Amino acid sequence: MRAVVQRVSRASVEIEGKIFGKIKEGIVVFVAINETDNDKSIEWMSNKLVNLRIFPDENGKMDKSVSDIRGGILLISNFTLYGDAKKGFRPSFIQSAKPEFSEPMFNKLLDYLRTNYDLQVETGKFGAMMNIELVNDGPVTIIIDY
Repeated sequence: MRAVVQRVSRASVEIEGKIFGKIKEGIVVFVAINETDNDKSIEWMSNKLVNLRIFPDENGKMDKSVSDIRGGILLISNFTLYGDAKKGFRPSFIQSAKPEFSEPMFNKLLDYLRTNYDLQVETGKFGAMMNIELVNDGPVTIIIDY
């Protein structure tokens, strides 16, 4: 599993001209599933996302998590995170799991976050063409690989 996490002051996902999900302060998480992912990777990634200390404390030091600030999570499926462009100019997505595996795993991640943490967790729609609007606060962007 690979995630790109961006600290945001606000974010939303639009599908076919309608807002599907939105958050205020929190994190946008773009996530790609690999065929080796399992329940352990879902638990590990969830814990990492919720407790990642990328928000400023009273002294301006990044020492608070999205959980600490009671922020939101906008979780977006994004198989292109595994894009490999080392050869040629067209990326290969061979490391991304096929939709029949990745969609249930993405949904398990979403359900795990919603069930185990008292946070607002929004999402887009798996496989849909989505327009993501976000205000990256900082900017702060972290890449996490399981």
